[in-house]
Amino acid sequence: MGTLVCFHAHPDDESISTGGTIARAVAEGHRVVLVVATHGDHGEVPDDLAPGETLVDRRMAETAASCAVLGVHRLVWLGYADSGMTGWEQNHDPNAFVQAPLDEAAERLAAVLREESADVLTTYDWHGNYGHPDHIKVHQVGHRAAELAGTPKVFEATMNRDEMVRFFEMAKAEGGSGGPDGEDWDPNGPADDGNPMGTPEAEITHRVDVSAYVQRKRESIRCHKSQITDAGFFSTMPDEQFAFAFGHEWFIEAGSSAPLREGWLFE
Repeated sequence: MGTLVCFHAHPDDESISTGGTIARAVAEGHRVVLVVATHGDHGEVPDDLAPGETLVDRRMAETAASCAVLGVHRLVWLGYADSGMTGWEQNHDPNAFVQAPLDEAAERLAAVLREESADVLTTYDWHGNYGHPDHIKVHQVGHRAAELAGTPKVFEATMNRDEMVRFFEMAKAEGGSGGPDGEDWDPNGPADDGNPMGTPEAEITHRVDVSAYVQRKRESIRCHKSQITDAGFFSTMPDEQFAFAFGHEWFIEAGSSAPLREGWLFE
């Protein structure tokens, strides 16, 4: 059995991007560690915060609940501040993740990789799936940390852009929503950094079957109920649509030029 470390930018990213992979790895007897760079300080603020409770408190609690659902063995917070979206004034906060010196942040993650003798690390694709500054930083920090720690396998979690187009075309044909932003949402349109969402299918190496764990993934997403726009959209999709959209997760193996295939991170 091996150890998988999943590195994510904010609370709820672990559910949406790699929830099925985490659940599968745990079910197959692997150790799974979740490392989260920020506390998601600039997410949506729910109306039901208790007196003295902050958004950070809520999001940390939601992440702990998500970890319990998925079976995560250890949760680590790197402690950086959420950088906000591209162009926000929070980008310039000296404590923001995006402002962290690369080797400093990478060494924090590398320390976990060494402690855990990690066999596999997941990070994000080159533009963090949709261009969020913290997601791009996760890509950079993840690769550097793997170099520092000597972690043998690195997989970039991504979204299959062609599959998203097929899914939303099917959903609209059946009278459903075209996506979180409504009927006109287009995966090929510009995301936060001006690039389209995810990665073209031709550039992805691994299609990971998580169909047996799709309900566990959904329960994990529902733990992040404070984040209505993202988690709410995904958690209220009809079961059949959710299974179609999330029955597979997509990865690019670092250093590989192999074509897309059905695969697994512990092969």
